[in-house]
Amino acid sequence: MSYETAVARMFALGHELAQTPSHKFDLAHIRVLLAALDHPERTLPSVLIAGTNGKGSTAATLASILRVSGLKTALYTSPHLVRINERIRINGEQIDDDSFARLHGEIDHVSEKLIEQGRLPWHPSFFEMMTAIAFLHFSRERADLAVLEVGMGGRLDATNVVEPLVSVITDISLDHQKFLGNTVAEIAREKAGIIRPCGIVVTLPQQPEANDVIGKAILELDARGVSAVQYVPPISPASTEYRVPRTENKAHATQPLYRYPLALMGKQILVETPLVGRHQLRNVALAIAAAEELSKQGTGQNARPGITADSIERGIREVRWPGRFQVLAPHDDWPEIVFDVAHNPAGAWALRSALSEHYDERRLVFVFGAMRDKAIAEMAEILFPLAERVIATHPDNPRSASPEEIQQAAERTGVEIESIADASEALQCARTRAQPSAVIVVTGSIYLVGEAMRILGVRI
Repeated sequence: MSYETAVARMFALGHELAQTPSHKFDLAHIRVLLAALDHPERTLPSVLIAGTNGKGSTAATLASILRVSGLKTALYTSPHLVRINERIRINGEQIDDDSFARLHGEIDHVSEKLIEQGRLPWHPSFFEMMTAIAFLHFSRERADLAVLEVGMGGRLDATNVVEPLVSVITDISLDHQKFLGNTVAEIAREKAGIIRPCGIVVTLPQQPEANDVIGKAILELDARGVSAVQYVPPISPASTEYRVPRTENKAHATQPLYRYPLALMGKQILVETPLVGRHQLRNVALAIAAAEELSKQGTGQNARPGITADSIERGIREVRWPGRFQVLAPHDDWPEIVFDVAHNPAGAWALRSALSEHYDERRLVFVFGAMRDKAIAEMAEILFPLAERVIATHPDNPRSASPEEIQQAAERTGVEIESIADASEALQCARTRAQPSAVIVVTGSIYLVGEAMRILGVRI
């Protein structure tokens, strides 16, 4: 089977959120599939990360720390920006096309046999297939440790079949209510499903409803809660420095940088993170706390002495997580462009805060697209008042809201909104509108951000 065929067959299964709840939320089916594959997930020491916002950034930062610490580190995240391979990485390298196609073919064949035998009622979903491919790839490549981002929820997510060394819960807010519940408390209960009896869970204080649920789960399961609050720096001009490097190479987006001192493992380190926004300081803190917990675990061949204050400092500095307040410097008559995945209200508030902090006196032109199942009206009310002009567009995804639907949802903002369905044309329009001194902000769905980066030649 060719790579192109494998990818086409994956997408033919439908988007992971297009599954019915009964298809998506049933660990019994992924366990049957993994058993038929000889349980690759059981060979993987792992960290499991759940949350509404920040789990990808936390996972990427922790994986960078572990790689720098000398561990062969697997990273599984979702969704992807441009290519499906981005979801499965070892030491920062995406799974190659041949390996993806080969593993897909193998798992697809096993799945069909399980259906014939009556052991599976239907073909595994898109996300179950992706998770099985990731586990098999990581196991066969003998990864030392896997950092796994939960796809959605936690309790019944396909990733939750592992027995994690550490569970991490990032900030929780309303999102995916159709699947997870209509309150923060209900959603937190799903996220807390990654906590294990007598296990370790790293988290931070957040909304009271989420705190109550997580705290109760920790007590009921006799788990050990680890707060990362000591690693969140105070926010003041004296403690946090910000700078934006520039480049004339349009193929490379540049990253702003936060810098602050931190006491860690009996040493003073300098945290330099390219993940911008005050909310990212919380995600970095969670990664630091998880790395410190991992450094204490294991004996003999399983020991992890390479995780040190110095490797944590370097790993944070070297993390790459594209599409999160990523800045493309002016080039070829293009103005400065900010790419940011702000796909729910909490993400919109985080983007608004970062824009207000770093572009307070600049004109902003937004290119915005979103999935129709998202809280578009609320996101628009948060973000659109910052913009001089908004261009609504349609990411290349069947779940995308039309520009007209975005316009209708955003009526109450009073902001002038242009509708341009084609993303490439929307970007060109923004380029014209932004001249000579405005900043283009491409935001909303990860699918729009990825499509825009591909159109503009930004390397992922």
